[in-house]
Amino acid sequence: MDRLTMTDELEAIDDATITKRKIDHTLARFSAAHDELEAEEAKKRERRERLAARPAALLEQTRTALQRVVTADSAPAEAAEESAPQTRLQEKKERKTRQTAKAGRIAAAVVAALVFLSIGSAWGAQTWFDAKFNTVASLDEDSADIQDAAGQTGDENFLMVGSDSRDGAAAEDGVGDADGTPGARSDTVMIAHVPADRQRVVMVSFPRDLEISRPECKRWDPATSSYSEETSPAQKIAKLNTAYAVGGPQCVTKVIQQITGMKMNHFVGIDFNGFKSMVDAVQGVTVYNEKPVDDTTLGMIIPQAGEVRISGDQALNYVRARHVKGDPTSDYGRIKRQQAFLGALLKTVMSKDVILDTGKLSGFIDAFAKATFGENLGIKQMMTLAKSMRGMGSDKVKFLTVPTTEEANKRGNEVLVQSKAKAVFDALINNTPLEEKAPAPPAGDTASTPTSSAKSGGAKKSSSSG
Repeated sequence: MDRLTMTDELEAIDDATITKRKIDHTLARFSAAHDELEAEEAKKRERRERLAARPAALLEQTRTALQRVVTADSAPAEAAEESAPQTRLQEKKERKTRQTAKAGRIAAAVVAALVFLSIGSAWGAQTWFDAKFNTVASLDEDSADIQDAAGQTGDENFLMVGSDSRDGAAAEDGVGDADGTPGARSDTVMIAHVPADRQRVVMVSFPRDLEISRPECKRWDPATSSYSEETSPAQKIAKLNTAYAVGGPQCVTKVIQQITGMKMNHFVGIDFNGFKSMVDAVQGVTVYNEKPVDDTTLGMIIPQAGEVRISGDQALNYVRARHVKGDPTSDYGRIKRQQAFLGALLKTVMSKDVILDTGKLSGFIDAFAKATFGENLGIKQMMTLAKSMRGMGSDKVKFLTVPTTEEANKRGNEVLVQSKAKAVFDALINNTPLEEKAPAPPAGDTASTPTSSAKSGGAKKSSSSG
């Protein structure tokens, strides 16, 4: 047996020994680092194998389902051959019955296949997308302005804001640049409300020039998507689009919760710079117009009437146009186009032409991740909104504009009609029917600036009022 000898720690050590020990220590560190990297790589390989195995398992389930159809189809035929002789009429009826049943089972198997494939696509994209999405502090779910917060449990309220920020835009994007149009304003503000029972979807838009009372907000830098410790003081009279310009997503959320009393639990911000690529990724979106869309500022956007498939460039101008010839409503006409386009875009994205096309689906998800930011938003949340809107008839999806006088005041602002607005938002909070025609407001009801929502919860969701 070899004997190991040890030297006294106080014994003098020559330079060669010191050098050797340094080399040994360095090699030991490299060896430890190598082991750590190898372990990490092994974990990554295992993760990739699991990701690869899941779609394979889904496809195997699909194949099994199709095999069952074939087996189920052949069994009745074999049994029929062994049965007693039948008349020609009986044989014809039985053959027709078998064909109908076969068609039904094949249809069921095809649907199952599509479901498996779509689940696999969404599952595979979820981790990638959620990691890539730009999260920005946006929500204020403990606000005192929220009415009956407990009663809103299970509701999904998406606050969607389209910003006119030009930060990062290239010349070929055709939207201008940050030097010519500095800062960012909210050109589009919209709520998508999906109640807990998922029985309807209500989209409520707000005019960009709606007159508000803006609260104190932290200052927002759109170039860095960050807030500073400096605050902007409250302003008694302001336009809605200045809330985003001054205080970003958090300030817009505060204002909308003051007006509505609704709890915003998702924020989706979309910039001009990335909007076009989302449309181009799905190779255009089909919209319908009764006449051509020609804007005095942006020029001819859609030269023909009827159903037209528009590109990303056209879509961007379509939702931005405020001075369309023959449309005296200005912003209200734009809101209608934005609502119609959103519905058309969701319909396109959820169609089999996109869901079953890996290139289109991944392209759209990639473009969406680059173009959007916000809080509490991912594949699952967007699928909730998209599926809700896609699976319902027109009677279940409502597009509204917050009630206003529809005439600008002397400051050029749109004025909220308090009683009508309260009726709309109470109905959404309590999940009661929306009034098709709200009663005329009493004299003096239209205030120049909206007050904060009442703190009383009103009727519970089981109530039939509203």
